[in-house]
Amino acid sequence: MGQWLRHKMRRPIADSPDPNRMDVSNRTRMLNVSLQAVTLASRFLLIFFLARFLEPAELGLYGLLTATIGYSLYFLGFDFYTFTTREILNRERHEWGGLLKNQGALSLVLYAIFMPLLGVIFLEGLLPWRLAGWFFVLLVLEHINQELGRLLVAISEQVLASVVLFLRQGIFAIAVTALMAVDSTTRSLDYVLGAWAVAGLVAVLAGAYRLTQLNIAGWQKKIDWNWIVAGLKISIPFLVATLAIRGVFTLDRYWLQSLGGLDVLGAYVLFMSIGGALMAFLDAGVFAFGYPGLIGAFQKKQPTLFYKSVRMMLLQAGVLCVMFSIVSLLLLSPLLTWLGNPLYVAHQNLYPWVLTAMVLYTLGLVPHFALYAQGIDRPIIHSHIASLFVFGMATWLCSQRWPLLAVPLGLCAAFALILLWKSWTFFQFTPLQYRSAQA
Repeated sequence: MGQWLRHKMRRPIADSPDPNRMDVSNRTRMLNVSLQAVTLASRFLLIFFLARFLEPAELGLYGLLTATIGYSLYFLGFDFYTFTTREILNRERHEWGGLLKNQGALSLVLYAIFMPLLGVIFLEGLLPWRLAGWFFVLLVLEHINQELGRLLVAISEQVLASVVLFLRQGIFAIAVTALMAVDSTTRSLDYVLGAWAVAGLVAVLAGAYRLTQLNIAGWQKKIDWNWIVAGLKISIPFLVATLAIRGVFTLDRYWLQSLGGLDVLGAYVLFMSIGGALMAFLDAGVFAFGYPGLIGAFQKKQPTLFYKSVRMMLLQAGVLCVMFSIVSLLLLSPLLTWLGNPLYVAHQNLYPWVLTAMVLYTLGLVPHFALYAQGIDRPIIHSHIASLFVFGMATWLCSQRWPLLAVPLGLCAAFALILLWKSWTFFQFTPLQYRSAQA
């Protein structure tokens, strides 16, 4: 993704843009943002209604399943899109078919290797066998949708990519919530996963149909394994860092289940969804618009603009963190009362620590994007890998005395490390004129 963004920022900018084209572009952007906002709100509200309609243990299982699917996706894709996307942007359309065929061949190899290995999840009892069918169906659908979405964005079909995302996540959340509200017999995890699968299939068909209209050529070319190996050399370092940081967000659920059981995990999944909304809102409203400008300012050697952009990003993130923290803490008790389950009330002491962890993670993204814009990737990779080890050590130590708080305390330690590491690296390696108004 990083290389694609840098390539996009190097594209020439017209000296005198057409006002009519700019107006269309602005409307398109607003539509895109609106679709993403509705999808985000739908996903956010889904967890609340699942907490109201399902037993805490079922919500805990849902959290385990979604986290495991999300983590397993990286083994099926290897973040290879970071290479394919750049190559597509550098090639003519009649060559795209060969590139996509190469990526498809790699995916088949990865499926053959990792699909059987993922069966260990059920053999070892990490997830119950009754979810095995749903797991593999949803995993395949999510992987295909993920790659289709990335491809649509790369070829400037951002609105369609958002529509496909809404079909896959937004409509699914709305439909299953409405169904469970009007029919109590549908209030089970199987109905939730069934609706997710149907929505995923519809999204795949919609994205695939659009691709068939693009007249992409080059499919007859032979698979270029040398090209695939070259791409793996680029994508694997980023994959390692991603697996580390996403490992924290997957291991936390399994660890808390072992310490407190599925009911406590259900409360944790609820609180993480609330805290995670902070990250989602910032990503959609601040970072998505801010970091392309950072890349452009650095590449165009505009230190004043770079400094102001970093400062504005930090200010916006800080203000939103404070506002979100105050509002969510004030509304937490009434919300838990509305859910009507005393278990959530009994474990609401988890939320302040979950919130603290999310704030630390969010603030760490400011130096993250500032380093990323400069092409300083190695400290990002190293900090993510180190965070996994710090999370494990801190959680193990805290579990000896505060078992139910150990996981969120471990998250706080891991994300504090990332924040400090990236901040120190930013001040250490960023040229003075890019990080100071007085330079």
